Amino acid sequence: MFNFFWDLFSSDLAIDLGTANTLVHVKGQGIVLREPSVVAINTHTEEVQAVGEEAKQMLGRAPGSITAIRPMKDGVIAHFEVTEKMISNFIRKVHNNRKTLVRPRVVIAVPSGITQVEKRAVRDSTVSAGAREVYLIEEPMAAAIGVDLPVQEPTGNMIIDIGGGTTEVAIISMSGIVFSKSVRIAGDEMDEAIVNYVKKKYNLLIGERTAEEVKIQIGSAYPLKKRMTMEVKGRDLVAGIPKTLLISDEEVREALTETFGTIVEAVKIALERTPPELAADIVDKGVVVAGGGSLIKGLDTLLKEATGLPITLAVDPLSAVALGAGKVLSDSKLLRKIAL
Repeated sequence: MFNFFWDLFSSDLAIDLGTANTLVHVKGQGIVLREPSVVAINTHTEEVQAVGEEAKQMLGRAPGSITAIRPMKDGVIAHFEVTEKMISNFIRKVHNNRKTLVRPRVVIAVPSGITQVEKRAVRDSTVSAGAREVYLIEEPMAAAIGVDLPVQEPTGNMIIDIGGGTTEVAIISMSGIVFSKSVRIAGDEMDEAIVNYVKKKYNLLIGERTAEEVKIQIGSAYPLKKRMTMEVKGRDLVAGIPKTLLISDEEVREALTETFGTIVEAVKIALERTPPELAADIVDKGVVVAGGGSLIKGLDTLLKEATGLPITLAVDPLSAVALGAGKVLSDSKLLRKIAL
């Protein structure tokens, strides 16, 4: 009877606090919020002007009195107070039409390479935002659970989670991470690489949002069957005036070569450190790739060629971590095993 009333009034949440996007999963309802991790602040009053998608539209376009901030960098908190305001705003959005009698219990997914100081920052900001209890779980574990890998069984599971700020590679068995490799190279670094490439080759300065659109539209990790091009607009650094140029998928691939090389190297290191019995399981079952970075065209082909293993892309890669954290919310036994 107690559990029935607890579920009725519970406001428990699972949060994928990502560098690029934040997803919130409500117990019993699934993912109810998916917003960019951006906050617009009025520099005169220090008040929050906008959060999420509305704030993202202001990136690079807001007047001097408004600053659009991405409070997460490389998967961890870079601006404590702004992150607190963002989480608080998202919690209020989620509970807008639903009164709760208790403060939420929150499960948050964090990078596997996170430091004790960074863990404390995540906990403190979430508690300040209104959480009653905060549990941290590692992103690759959450992603593996989210894509339905048998993480509790005595068998080897390999997951690659490429997010906005970090790429997580992990070998999982019996509810534990046997080996993990976290590199702070992911979607954001891809965007930055495209900005730098265009600047160096064409003396054209483009914005982060334009670079992200280029990555999504024509970015690829392996040569495509059909050539793709895209118009990009920016400011000519020589003439100082707006300019448009045509960029090809080959050029974008060249710009991203170093980034992909780092990700492949992380995967190889993880495979080299894998115990023989678990390695045998991975040879049979292959590797699952999740996160927004897995949507890059040809990435599965590149990884397959580099490792010789079967590569499977997650059905819903952007939601894998949030779905996994949400499942953990409903499984207290598993939460106790994997919480940091």
